[in-house]
Formats: sequence, C-alpha cells, structure tokens
Amino acid sequence: MMTTRRDGFQAIADPTRRRILHILIEKPLNLNGIAQHFEISRPAVSKQVKILEACGLVEVRQEGRDRICHCNLRPLGEVYDWIGTYRKFWMAKIDRLEAFLEEERSGNPPEPQIKNHKK
Repeated sequence: MMTTRRDGFQAIADPTRRRILHILIEKPLNLNGIAQHFEISRPAVSKQVKILEACGLVEVRQEGRDRICHCNLRPLGEVYDWIGTYRKFWMAKIDRLEAFLEEERSGNPPEPQIKNHKK
C-alpha cells in the first residue's frame, strides 16, 4: 500500500484546515474547543486536525486529562519559499507597469514597437 505524503500545501488546500490553523494561532485548544467554531461535526473536525497533525502543522499534547492542539507553522516554510518565487515574478511585472504609468503621466510615452509580420 502506498502512503500519501502530507505537507503544508495539502494542509492549506482545504478552507476548514486553514481556519483551524487560524484558530490555533490565537491559542491552543482541545478538539471540543476547536469544534465550537464550526457547524460541522466533532468527528469531521477531528479528521481535519489529524491531517494537520500528519502535515506537522498541529501538535497534539496530553495536558492532564485533555489533548491540546498546538499550532506549529514551521512546515509552511516550504509553501512560503514556493510563493516567494511567484512574488518575485509579479513584483517585476508590477515594477514594469509602474514605470510605464510614470512615463505616461510625465508625457513621455514609450516609442511604440512595430512588429514585422511576414506574409
């Protein structure tokens, strides 16, 4: 049987899991505390927490009689790095647009580029 690799990308692919992370950033909670924020069943919340735990984004610790869920955002570093590549791409596009608009505002429009089309 092939096991599925769990990672930060999979964790944030689901809006419920994103919301659970957001809740746990504020403060650690047990499953009942998390489930109070949702209209889905506690077992459904538990399933999402297990996925987050498998991805390394949630650590469940026994504290007395409770199992408390703690957020661990370190595994999102891979997602952050991946997004960084696209951030650079879009920032370059925005910088070119900004330069173009500045030229338009200053009254010095760039020379139109004429393309030679072979017939």
